[in-house]
Amino acid sequence: MNRLRLTTLFSVVLLALLVVLPASAQVVPPCVPCPMDAICPPCRPIGGVFTNPDWLKIDFHRVNVEIENQIARTSVTMQFTNEGNGLAEGTFVFPLPIGASVEQLIMYINGDPIEGRILEADEAREYYDAIVRQYRDPALLEYIGSNAVQANVFPIPPGEFRRIDITYSQILEVDNGLIHYVYPLDVTRLTSRRAVEDASISVHVISSDPISTIYSPSHDIAISRQDDDLGFRVGWEQPNFIADQDFSLYYGIASETINVNLLTYRESATDDGFFLLIVQPPLTLPEEQVLPRDIILVVDQSGSMDGPKWTQAQQAATYVLDQLNPEDRFNVILFSTGWRVFGSGLEPASLADEAADWINSQFPNGGTDINGALTTALDMVQPERPTTILFITDGIPTEGVTRVPDIIANVTAQIQPNVNIFNFGVGNDVDTFLLDSIARDFNGVSTYVRPSERIDEEVASLYNKISAPVLTDVELTIDGITLDSVYPAQPLPDLYAGTQLTVVGRYRRSADNLSIRLSGMIGDERQTFTYSGMNFRERAGGESFIARLWATRRIGDLLNNIRLNGENRELVDSIVNLSIRYGIITPYTSFLIDENDILTQSGRDQAISRVAQEAEALSMQSVGAAAVDAADLMGALQGAGAPMNFAPLPSPTQSALPSGGIGTTGSPGTIPAAPAPQQNPIQTVADKTFLLQNGVWTDTTYDGESETQQVEFLSDEYFALLDAIPELRQYFAVGERVIVVYEGAIYEV
Repeated sequence: MNRLRLTTLFSVVLLALLVVLPASAQVVPPCVPCPMDAICPPCRPIGGVFTNPDWLKIDFHRVNVEIENQIARTSVTMQFTNEGNGLAEGTFVFPLPIGASVEQLIMYINGDPIEGRILEADEAREYYDAIVRQYRDPALLEYIGSNAVQANVFPIPPGEFRRIDITYSQILEVDNGLIHYVYPLDVTRLTSRRAVEDASISVHVISSDPISTIYSPSHDIAISRQDDDLGFRVGWEQPNFIADQDFSLYYGIASETINVNLLTYRESATDDGFFLLIVQPPLTLPEEQVLPRDIILVVDQSGSMDGPKWTQAQQAATYVLDQLNPEDRFNVILFSTGWRVFGSGLEPASLADEAADWINSQFPNGGTDINGALTTALDMVQPERPTTILFITDGIPTEGVTRVPDIIANVTAQIQPNVNIFNFGVGNDVDTFLLDSIARDFNGVSTYVRPSERIDEEVASLYNKISAPVLTDVELTIDGITLDSVYPAQPLPDLYAGTQLTVVGRYRRSADNLSIRLSGMIGDERQTFTYSGMNFRERAGGESFIARLWATRRIGDLLNNIRLNGENRELVDSIVNLSIRYGIITPYTSFLIDENDILTQSGRDQAISRVAQEAEALSMQSVGAAAVDAADLMGALQGAGAPMNFAPLPSPTQSALPSGGIGTTGSPGTIPAAPAPQQNPIQTVADKTFLLQNGVWTDTTYDGESETQQVEFLSDEYFALLDAIPELRQYFAVGERVIVVYEGAIYEV
């Protein structure tokens, strides 16, 4: 696969014109215009000193990509403004992906275009080396070996701006049925962490073959498909943007009714591998192919629902009834002190309007008999059709059976394999343990509707995703390898038209040309779809984000297990180990930021103790805003479509976590991150996580005690080692002081 790797370096020497030269300032040669074919050394004007590099502001960073039949044409526009009180001078360097063809590099000065020049790989190498040596900045090391384009920016007076336009083309290859495009936005090691005022990426894909999967593991993209499935548009934009990862987009070519694409990763040939399976059902189904199913609405009518909540619940129920397919059946149960049903059994969709009128004539009153309502709904279930129960409540059980374990036991005793239960918890007074236990055990999802959110909008959003079932009771089988810790767990969630399922897990052993079998129920018959020619990687390499995605979901599952079943030392140990290894930060694993000695045994023991205390508190609070926050977080982690970003999260007591979703789409994780610190104490590079420990970027696989092979930063030995082992460049690029474990050796810069 040809990964597009490029970035932007703006090595800026900022000059401050002062009336009086401070006595301590060092006299250096005056600045002169720098010829295009020379590397300019740092210089100061007579009477000048270096000053704040944050003078240079990026006004906008706009990327437009056109991909037609695997030919990608990328156009980049950036504008820089000098906000300082002196001249800014610098060189703009743009490393190019292998095989890219530059069509244009233009810098605009006062509206007049000035063209830059292309540096071939050898010349670019000399240029990179010189910058690394002169500015003591290792960030360019990982780009050594690629061509580059270069333009001098000399000078930028205070208050003025310079605009740079670049256009280049490249061929994108197909691997396992997927085409991959990457545009690196992660330039945090190359520039100051000032936010880009306006950042945006627009991708337009035109294909001669129908498009199936569209997946971004990095950014929360908006997708617009063409009606003929022969193209799509993807958009992303964010104001005041601080980049922390590259923009990555995968898309697949349709070949089956249900398309499957495989990505794998292996840290080394002796370790277990990681896999990501993207399952894409048809985007739409003809009416005759939509599976008939049964919908049972169970709606809380207790007195606490009075007011806007009841109005929104009525509107939500009406929306669902309006969207029923012609062959669907339904019923409605309203519960408070006792329960009322619309019909004695499952009714035809033709009676939906009558049911809506009945719901809209009702008023809330009484207590909350959750057990009676759910068991009544389960009594109506018939085994021959998939059945969805939509359960809406704003409170805890106060009538009938009120103990949560008893309610779960009663539901378990009556549930049938063809039933999914989707819960909507309204407000902060719901029992999250009850709702999440039901969702976990019965192939559903809990969505929490905050006081500032609308019930009808949340219900409509989920119902639109599950309105057209394609395959139910889904099972995944892969012969020849052993799967481990697969998320979501088997049986997989039902497949619905227009949605996307991402399955991530670990595997042992490997083989070429394996067959993947996906089986499930279509109506009352089980059918199997077989996909051949799938290769699970035997050697090290692949897409390293898969390991962090697996760790994100794994930590979410372990935390949720503790929350619902109680604190467990073995699970706590696993959470701490995974968080350290893969740099996953949650409110419960913030020790990665707080503990300066987390890589020592004492630091690890302290972290385990902290997590155990927080886990115990987590398992004792099922109701309230903090409990809803925790439930939201677990849902986001378990259903993440991307590795968790490694910016710090709010503490467990803060209410800043996302609403739950169905957790099976290919969109990236929506876990919010607090504003990044001035120096983020965590960096992930390929398959490794580095923590800033006592001024040293330390590989989390280092045991803290073993003897290291010391290498002086920027010495001849330093560059000779990088020539001998080019793979170390990406790790040494993390900073001036680094400890990295690589193929049994421990290097300390």
